[in-house]
Amino acid sequence: MRKLVASFFISLDGVVEGPGPGDDFELAGWTMPYFNDETGKFVEAGMNSSDALLLGRVTYQGFASAFASSAGDDPMAAHMYNVRKYVVSTTLPAAEWHNSTLIKSNVAAEVAKLKQQPGKDISMSGSGTLVQTLLQHGLIDELNLLVYPVVLGRGKRLFKDGSRLTLQLVQATTTSLGVAFLTYRLA
Repeated sequence: MRKLVASFFISLDGVVEGPGPGDDFELAGWTMPYFNDETGKFVEAGMNSSDALLLGRVTYQGFASAFASSAGDDPMAAHMYNVRKYVVSTTLPAAEWHNSTLIKSNVAAEVAKLKQQPGKDISMSGSGTLVQTLLQHGLIDELNLLVYPVVLGRGKRLFKDGSRLTLQLVQATTTSLGVAFLTYRLA
């Protein structure tokens, strides 16, 4: 059975989506000062361990805009373009980006079916609302958290108030810039 691995850039106070444009910490603004080769290798390892990507609509549309073509010699852009993508949305009329399939209903059942198919891991990047739904149904196998040494004070948090999970730490490393790479298996 394939694993479903969700990865997030996350602040020390649990924010996965920054307050927004115009604030001191825009979404990319709080992560980019800490991005280096170590972070790039961690992200690349996650990409190489999967052959499918599961995304919510907002993340899908952002990725489609950023990686609309195979971008020639950029390996990350080529991977994002070519990888099998599954997008969960009740409002998107079609998933037109290359190699994309739309999941409009029965999300938990459809994701469970994807996990039963042969192949490498299925990865998720971002898509906080979708991850919360899949956690409720016990469908997330691992969480890869890239914990940045910043406190944002507000923004969308990975875990809702009242969430309860038991996690087992499987791997922990820290970059020279202070970003902690934590891999948790759901117990």
